[in-house]
Amino acid sequence: MAKLTNRQKKFLEMLEDVEQPSLGFEAIKNLKNISKELSKFDETLECHMRLGINVKHADQQVRSTVVLPSGTGKSVRVAVVAKGEKISEAEQAGAEFTGAEDLVEKISGGWLDFDVLVATPDAMGMLGKLGKVLGPKGLMPNPKTGTVTFDIKRAIQEIKAGKVEIRADKQGLVHVPLGKMSFSEEALMKNYCALADAVIRLKPSAAKGTYIKSVYVTTTMGPSIKIDTKQLPFEIKDFLGH
Repeated sequence: MAKLTNRQKKFLEMLEDVEQPSLGFEAIKNLKNISKELSKFDETLECHMRLGINVKHADQQVRSTVVLPSGTGKSVRVAVVAKGEKISEAEQAGAEFTGAEDLVEKISGGWLDFDVLVATPDAMGMLGKLGKVLGPKGLMPNPKTGTVTFDIKRAIQEIKAGKVEIRADKQGLVHVPLGKMSFSEEALMKNYCALADAVIRLKPSAAKGTYIKSVYVTTTMGPSIKIDTKQLPFEIKDFLGH
């Protein structure tokens, strides 16, 4: 049996009186206390959800985005590939990097110093050759995530405001960052509920049986706490009003 580190032992001690499964608010409150006592940096709160879907079937894919009401606490660098006046629109909206063929060539050369790439539909042809570069890193623009659009201003504003991607992996797992642990409990709960609400609304009609099988919240280097999924609708109503 692997020997526990002093940090792991402390985690277990602090989790002894934590009810699991727990209400989302209580879980976040406990994780904030643990992070404050044991972490030397501002950790990120993460949510891991296991969905009752079979992603091998096209009609059971779960992929979209949600704008977290409290933001992510992270500065996001946006690059935009566009043509004509849309380049100026992107610059005015706050994009850090903009361009057309010149920017595509720069990326083709190995430059990836950005977090999100947005493109207008008429510029997507230029990105075709970058599939092998952008695809594996999850940086290829996609209409499903709102990163292929003529509404450049709105896309950039949403990304800067805290838009995150919801995407179930091969095991039907969704992993999403919910903000920094320095956020208030209420701010983190609003983000958590916004994510949960979005995932519930994304339930594929072809999915049968239990849709949300399990939910855990955790921190960058901390323990995880299991959430009582039966209480999700009530917490969403309490914090989002619907």
